[in-house]
Amino acid sequence: MLYYISGGQRSGKSRYAQDLALRLSERPVYLATSRPWDDDHRQRIARHVADRDARWTTLEEEKYLSRLDLAGRTVVLDCVTLWLTNFFADANYDVETTLQQAKVEFDQLLTQDCTLLVISNEIGMGLHAPTEAGRKFADLQGWLNQHIAQRADRAIFMVSGLPLVVK
Repeated sequence: MLYYISGGQRSGKSRYAQDLALRLSERPVYLATSRPWDDDHRQRIARHVADRDARWTTLEEEKYLSRLDLAGRTVVLDCVTLWLTNFFADANYDVETTLQQAKVEFDQLLTQDCTLLVISNEIGMGLHAPTEAGRKFADLQGWLNQHIAQRADRAIFMVSGLPLVVK
């Protein structure tokens, strides 16, 4: 089962996904994809860690999610945006290469028999990015979000902490 949970920054995506995971499993997995870039980012990561109690198993993987054994588990993947950023940076900001690599890796992840709750940002709904790299990434994020949403069994869009079921 694939749940796709998207929304803007601070829309309640992670809280919703974590609550749902705990309804689906007594021992869910939190799959963190972030590279800690600076002190502010480390503080954000610490806040997410503090949100979870001893029922959670935390795994960290920056890119190759399908290498993890997730069979039979309920997994919160947080988040596609940071995961995609890792591919984008490592591909020297090449959109085509990044999109192809991320799609292949995501599709490989889907071959595992697990319940997957995927969190992603809808970054294309905000201001137009002032930099070329920002505009490329907004396009890239939108295309990958579409790829994931098409495969999802359920899609939820978070608005101000409220879930809107899209699919």
